[in-house]
Amino acid sequence: MSKAELQNGNSLWPDVVAGLCVAGLLLPEAVAYAGLAHLPVGHALTAVVIGLAVYALFGGSRFAIVAPTSSTAALAAAAGVSMTGAYSLATAAAYTQVVMALVLLSGVLLMLLAAARQGQLSSYVSRPVLKGFAFALALTIVVKQLPDALGLEVPAVVRADPISLLYFALTQLQLWHWPSVLLALSAGGLILWFRRWPRLPASLLVMLLAIAVTQMPGWSALLVQQVGAVAAPVFAVGLPQLPLSEWLRAGELAFGLVMLVFAESWGSMRTQALMHGDTLSADRELMVLGACNVGAGLLQGMVVGAGFSATSANAAAGAVSRKAGAFALLAVLLVFLSALPALQLLPRPVLAVAVISALWHALSVRPLAQVWRMNRDRGLLLAAVFAVLLLGVLDGMLAAIALSVLGALHRFSQPVVHELAELGNSRNYVDVQVQAEAQAKAGLLILRPEEPLFFGSAERVMGEVLRVVGGRAGLHTVILSLEESADLDSTAVDCLIELRHSLQSAGKTLLLARVKTTVRELLQRVDPTGVGHDAQLFWSVADAVVFASPGRDAV
Repeated sequence: MSKAELQNGNSLWPDVVAGLCVAGLLLPEAVAYAGLAHLPVGHALTAVVIGLAVYALFGGSRFAIVAPTSSTAALAAAAGVSMTGAYSLATAAAYTQVVMALVLLSGVLLMLLAAARQGQLSSYVSRPVLKGFAFALALTIVVKQLPDALGLEVPAVVRADPISLLYFALTQLQLWHWPSVLLALSAGGLILWFRRWPRLPASLLVMLLAIAVTQMPGWSALLVQQVGAVAAPVFAVGLPQLPLSEWLRAGELAFGLVMLVFAESWGSMRTQALMHGDTLSADRELMVLGACNVGAGLLQGMVVGAGFSATSANAAAGAVSRKAGAFALLAVLLVFLSALPALQLLPRPVLAVAVISALWHALSVRPLAQVWRMNRDRGLLLAAVFAVLLLGVLDGMLAAIALSVLGALHRFSQPVVHELAELGNSRNYVDVQVQAEAQAKAGLLILRPEEPLFFGSAERVMGEVLRVVGGRAGLHTVILSLEESADLDSTAVDCLIELRHSLQSAGKTLLLARVKTTVRELLQRVDPTGVGHDAQLFWSVADAVVFASPGRDAV
């Protein structure tokens, strides 16, 4: 069977196989991530159904699997706790309403951003920050699984941050419940063994074996905790019942979820698209992810996104179209109808191991080491890691976003201005610090800002230009190359006008080169007799130099 036949959909078998593999991964993840979000499993299962169904109908990636993810579950839980206080049975109803509001608002915000064609949203979170956040979040979630894996009761006086929890778990060996520990170790070993066959749903098989073990004589005497009753999803349409002030607060917190959902999902989708030569529209994916979350919110489901583990597993299992997600949906629905009650027998140590297994790839230090070896953005990377570990998931995510934005602003607000000169008689103007043989022309100073001009950089660039001009004698013309500026804001325009006046008062002429059409039209409209004068705008640096050379009259 040829690859073309598979891609044209002439055979469903590869998608059937991939769909079954994905379903085997999604079911244990749904149970686990519901625990992370402090929600009944039914909410996670609802989200799985809605995410798979909506994305299979409207999505663009043939590999993306949209379902609850560990990161969104943890972040939604942190946001819900911040609004309702520490989670308890007494606050469970109010907490659930808040989380459903967060899901719905996140979906609405995603769709609004897509309608505004803001598919570049994910670029606002830099990759080093996202890698640091993902690593710290995975570490946090894994550490929080240790009490279940060890059968350990954590006293209320122990702080919930991962560092305190890890210290308590490792120093209280006398409190470990050894049947739970042995069960967790056995489950982990079996998962590793089953992973020798990538197409087998390792975690699901181990969970089924663990459920079977609970039927053996003498099991109850071991006192290993189990998941307990698992309610089936009800798919009831409804809006969260919250006062307006709570909706507004939820809207603020939903911003962090929006950034995380799209950054994580787009990263997963785009990675597979690049590997397989596919093309994707960021705006379309943003819209579909929003629709998935709106649907999940209206039907009482969790936040969903295209997680790395499920999406990668779908591609590795041989999926060739979005039909794989549809077959995964059918398999999940069959489980709802036939085997859902059995989940209540699942031992909690095995569930904890399933969570750890799903997140094991995120604990790799390789992505962090790659950034570190580049000797770039090390501060951002470490700050993102420690923000999550020390401040918590929600504040850590907001801090990570702030770090990304501040990092961009810092770079753009510290512009580098290079002096250019012609390389021989080539009409090529290059950086004089890089090409020593490039010679400046008498009376001319050619400068190029290496970052776009905008409100955060324009004043500094103009100040640097005036500083360089002040140190040169015999200048009659300054040429400013604007090749890095595709457009200008009002601050940048004002600064250019002020620069022209300053140079003119000193007996010097300002010429602008490499002026793009958008910038040219703006300057001609705003200051037609000054910086926007036709005689002072040039398509190339060489043309501006010819104009300013002796024998020509500069305007």
